Amino acid sequence: NDSLISVLFCYYHLIWCWLNFSTAWSTNAVSICRSAGLSRVTRVELSRRHLIKLSFHLHLDGEMERLICCLYDSMTEYVYSQPITSFAVDIRPQEVFEVEILGKGRVALENANDELGLAFDSWDLDYYTALFQKVKRNPTSVECFDLAQSNSEHSRHWFFRGRMIIDGEEQEETLFSLIMGTQHHSNQNNVIKFCDNSSGIKGMELECMYPTNPVQASPYKSRHASRHIIFTAETHNFPTGVAPFSGATTGTGGRIRDVQSAGKGGHVIAGTAGYCFGNLHIPGFVLPWEEDGWEYPSSFAPPLQVAIEASDGASDYGNKFGEPVLAGFARSFGMRLVNGERREWIKPIMFSGGLGSIEDQHVKKEQAAPGMEVVKIGGPVYRIGVGGGAASSVQVQGDNSSARDLGAVQRGDAEMEQKMNRALRACLEREEGNPICSIHDQGAGGNGNVLKELSEPAGAIIYTSKFKRGDPTLSVLELWGAEYQESNALLLRPSDRSFLERVCQREKCPVDFVGKITGDGKIVLVDDLCKPVLDSGRCPVDLELDWVLGKMPQKEFVLEHMAVSLQPLSLPVGLSVLPALERVLRLPAVASKRYLTNKVDRSVTGLVAQQQCVGPLHTPLADVAVVALSPFSLQGAATAIGEQPIKGLVSPAAGARMAVGEALTNLVLARVSALKDVKCSGNWMWAAKLPGEGACLWEACQAMCEVMGQLGVAVDGGKDSLSMAARVSGETVKAPGSLVISVYAVCPDITATVTPDLDNPDGKGVLLYVPVSSGKYRLGGSALAQCYGQLGDCSPDLDQPDKLSACFNTTQTLIQDRLLTAGHDVSDGGLISCLLEMAFAGNRGMDVDLPLEGALFSEELGLVLEVCDSNASSVCQRYTDAGLLCHRIGRTSGFGPDARVIVSVCGQEVLNERLPTLRAIWESTSFQLERLQANPLCVQEEEEGLASQTQPYLKLTFDPSQTPIIKELSSGKPCVAVVREEGSNGDREMSASLFMAGFEVWDVAMQDLCSGSTTLDPFRAVVFVGGFSYADVLGSAKGWAATVTFNPKAREEFARFRNRDDTLSLGVCNGCQLMALLGWVGEREDGGSDVTLTHNKSGRFESRFVSVGILPSLAIMLKGMEGSALGVWVAHGEGLMQFRSPEAQKKLIGASLAPLRYVDDSGTPTEIYPMNPNGSAQGVAGICSADGRHLAMMPHPERAVLGWQWAWAPQHLRASLEASPWLSMFRNAAVWCQSS
Repeated sequence: NDSLISVLFCYYHLIWCWLNFSTAWSTNAVSICRSAGLSRVTRVELSRRHLIKLSFHLHLDGEMERLICCLYDSMTEYVYSQPITSFAVDIRPQEVFEVEILGKGRVALENANDELGLAFDSWDLDYYTALFQKVKRNPTSVECFDLAQSNSEHSRHWFFRGRMIIDGEEQEETLFSLIMGTQHHSNQNNVIKFCDNSSGIKGMELECMYPTNPVQASPYKSRHASRHIIFTAETHNFPTGVAPFSGATTGTGGRIRDVQSAGKGGHVIAGTAGYCFGNLHIPGFVLPWEEDGWEYPSSFAPPLQVAIEASDGASDYGNKFGEPVLAGFARSFGMRLVNGERREWIKPIMFSGGLGSIEDQHVKKEQAAPGMEVVKIGGPVYRIGVGGGAASSVQVQGDNSSARDLGAVQRGDAEMEQKMNRALRACLEREEGNPICSIHDQGAGGNGNVLKELSEPAGAIIYTSKFKRGDPTLSVLELWGAEYQESNALLLRPSDRSFLERVCQREKCPVDFVGKITGDGKIVLVDDLCKPVLDSGRCPVDLELDWVLGKMPQKEFVLEHMAVSLQPLSLPVGLSVLPALERVLRLPAVASKRYLTNKVDRSVTGLVAQQQCVGPLHTPLADVAVVALSPFSLQGAATAIGEQPIKGLVSPAAGARMAVGEALTNLVLARVSALKDVKCSGNWMWAAKLPGEGACLWEACQAMCEVMGQLGVAVDGGKDSLSMAARVSGETVKAPGSLVISVYAVCPDITATVTPDLDNPDGKGVLLYVPVSSGKYRLGGSALAQCYGQLGDCSPDLDQPDKLSACFNTTQTLIQDRLLTAGHDVSDGGLISCLLEMAFAGNRGMDVDLPLEGALFSEELGLVLEVCDSNASSVCQRYTDAGLLCHRIGRTSGFGPDARVIVSVCGQEVLNERLPTLRAIWESTSFQLERLQANPLCVQEEEEGLASQTQPYLKLTFDPSQTPIIKELSSGKPCVAVVREEGSNGDREMSASLFMAGFEVWDVAMQDLCSGSTTLDPFRAVVFVGGFSYADVLGSAKGWAATVTFNPKAREEFARFRNRDDTLSLGVCNGCQLMALLGWVGEREDGGSDVTLTHNKSGRFESRFVSVGILPSLAIMLKGMEGSALGVWVAHGEGLMQFRSPEAQKKLIGASLAPLRYVDDSGTPTEIYPMNPNGSAQGVAGICSADGRHLAMMPHPERAVLGWQWAWAPQHLRASLEASPWLSMFRNAAVWCQSS
């Protein structure tokens, strides 16, 4: 049979990049080559060859093709049958053509609509046909594409601005006016709302650090600035559904650019992330509520792939850019409802939010004025994301062609975005003033959209020849419409052009001056690369801005409610608590999120006061994220998230109110300025244009706005995604309508945050329960209902908003008075899950007796608090005085593996189980997902270790406040060069630490040394910082080492510095990898190195807070710290120290040259994961040179120099952390440099 193979058969496949598309990998590899002196190298690409051997019957028609598809990313890679010998391609770009509206009318536009994938609806077709007939000319293909992107639902938000007729009755308000109305009841503290890339609220006066001259190496100085807090949130659902990793990377990148582009430029601080996906169907791990046999469309990634790869993409982007992710959510749902309708997140949600700051003088953009330069900064133009605005606006995903869907997805390059961020930050920090007049991020619609927004209303002329192209085969339409990433547009006065060029040269960031502001109110694109392609000689784009961005007629939407079929919840007869928990605790919305938090950097910037993980076992359960705006202040910002889409299936109004309530009961556990200062981003993900769904969204929006008015909080921004449905074999599968509420506020004291981990103060911890909706225990839309394949008919709700206000305000005063030792909100999984999570987080047992029948699994809003027994009565009285019930429900008891959880209801015991047993159930889903993204042996080691752990070993053998400090001498402070390479991201927190220690700190880029503009002669110390130099494309720090080794000027500078006997150096993370490669530590007699660092044993990036023991050594920076074991952050993917030979390892350790070791809970150096996060032999975390002057370490002491930066510390150590022990390390360096 010709279609079968029954003998051994070999297939060779070469997988490589698209020839016309230069990858991000290539960009970084070429940059390495140029830094090392190989200036003629223009492109380097990585290929893979697969040899597939089969000894079984294979149906050739399609089976091999499906197998090969699993091996590569079709967006960036291609399968070649022959070896490739050249990058040359023979592709003719699509030519510009006119759409013959004047001759053929609407039919011509309909044809263009189909040919170009414009996603025009009937209203659009009528409107634009009439427009061009009115102006008596035909549009070009590029203009049609431009209009489709700029005026898509994605860009224009027609639905939220449209006229609504619901059940035959026209509404007075639009959705947008309802939302804006929330501002009337809130404090007027917004500095930006509804009008920019981000929203913002009034901040505070701060001391901040700035380099004195950002165009060259220069010292940092501190100065005071007024900084406000900005927040933005968006979703990237369609791209993530098609290609989860790429979709999530670019969703993260786009949201970061929203922060960058607020006002005249903002500072990026931290991100949040959320994911909603369908039933996971994890192989070998049965979740009983997931039905087998359901079909999933090939055009979308399956839910399990989304859960892993989308979070991989968002994490990877943030890790490389240098933005921590500090809060989020994950939810899975797939169910056939009572009426037979299937509801599931086939089209997933990828949510990305972000906190930033903006200086007061940068809040307002300047109007475009004639003569201003139109500038594009960031990466070159690629044929990616073409038509994304229109593609994501298709009513039901799957109705587009799969090729067009794939072409609309973008690809991310975090290193390019980071270079752009450095260049923009240099503008914001220039002492003479910010040269940026206005800035916009490039998103949907590409250049066409962003350059129109930037130049409105003045108009601009743009030239195709001025754009850098990453693809030589681009058509004019693609150049104008592609949503390629890592690109912003800005306006600049001609006098500032030189400054920006010098900054971009230093940061190796591409910049193009693509046109000028004209003042004629038109946007004109001149194709000056070739002769006119149209017979008329017209330009590809020549549009009046008012035609595109001016006020357009409202669209009208006729909506109707549809009858909802709901049935009361029917649970198995005799169901007891433990079997119910065995389901509920494994539901992804309730279960541990460790699979998300371990792989994302949660400490970079050194501004993180509260991230996701709490307690001695670093358990991912924090309710709120808190950041500082400056390392020199305890003032900052807090943010939290609320979303309750499953309750929204029972009642859209209740789901919206509960989302608001959840966000506030999360936020309340950080001290904020006032409830009425709280502002929100509202993000709507709904299949709003399908029958019944638009009316549900209206109902939810009305409810949200009404309850916000009663609470005094307000929305100041948000986004919508209204095509949340997918076609599956003829069936339309709608996602649950989702509203994600992100609240944010000023935090007057970032240390006044309460976390869920039970602390058992003085051995007398008392547990209190404060319900917001007392006496009601509704189960509709609950985790319990979902775990038994049902929705129920009555959802929890926020019936009395005044009770929530009272609860919020009372809790805030208790936090201010430091009377709460732990706290957690009741949410998914109900009161019983809340109690258990507090026990898991604190690694402590509890004995609880609830005086409330039916409350265990109810998800009604409320708080559970731990207080010291001596304060319990007064705390209860405060809630009572505020009109709330406060139940004393139990006590904290036991610690570690022997602790038990005992729960009774009205005196009847319903649960009595070992803490590790219950925690293992809660962790099980996460560990199953971990096995699919990390070394299974490491995952097993961590899973088994949790059962026996108590708390990290931490010991302090010295008084940090007594560490010697430098003296004020006439010769000044010792100078330290903080050296960074392209892709480094840890320089600012390192500089702050050295600044606090007494150094004069200089910002030195490798470009400064390679160009010869800077010398290391004035410096007594050099610090190589962490990050991902050149994205680690050839191996960690190898590109950086190549630059030091092969660039003659850099080589000479570092050799001369090292040979001096009055210098010292420190390398952290990427800097540690560099020092090992250079032989500054682990040096052999022949000049090489006995040590190299390679991939973590787990096979992935590790973000952990670990204990590191300090052993006796000659290391200058560790003097006086010996015998201590300190908590410290690690954040790396390649930290495994490998020695050239066992003899070399023995020699180095025997000579006391490995003074830093990862230690276990007994203080012994360990190789056990994750206490040792990378698997280094004998727990080696850092090594020093034989003379003690050079120290290289993988952990990040610069992210733990202040007590509030520590993730956790035991009670007995907390008082010693005001001046963190790690600051002593930097003070030792400063004193040695001054005295030697």
